[in-house]
Amino acid sequence: MDRYDELREAIRAIDPVDERETESISATLDRLDWPANPFDERLNDHHVTASAFVVSSRGVILHRHKRLGIWVQPGGHVDYDESPTQAALRETYEETGLAVRHLEAPLLFHVDLHPGPRGHTHYDLRYVLLAAPQEPNPLVGESRQVYWFSFEGAQERCEKPLAAALKKLGQWYDDNRVRDYEP
Repeated sequence: MDRYDELREAIRAIDPVDERETESISATLDRLDWPANPFDERLNDHHVTASAFVVSSRGVILHRHKRLGIWVQPGGHVDYDESPTQAALRETYEETGLAVRHLEAPLLFHVDLHPGPRGHTHYDLRYVLLAAPQEPNPLVGESRQVYWFSFEGAQERCEKPLAAALKKLGQWYDDNRVRDYEP
């Protein structure tokens, strides 16, 4: 058993929303078998990243990516000394300024393979994080365009490949009667 077996199990447990996610799951599982650290963007231009669907009674957070100019969930690269679940928390705090937390057990909700900046390819692990229904206040240097959207509004605003995951997220949120996080 290697250090990525638990992550592989979480990836395999995802019920894909479409063919794109099915292919992304397969490619991400394959990427975890390559030599060297699959998260290190300096070692390979194909690397695993982490992001978060931040939810509260206000809906879901999207931000306008400062380099790409598209509306997506907060996320980014996994630092050398952190896990993907930690990276999702850190990146969310940096890009929203919100205190967030994982569910009782981190929920890996969606996986997506897509082009990243500088010719890189990202194998993105997307977790569900809970937040208080407060106004976002991103850290200095981050995009100031960060807003709560209804799940339906987020589907209309986001990049097209993200819409199916946001629809599934809205259904999951309603089905699970999730409570706001109170820091």
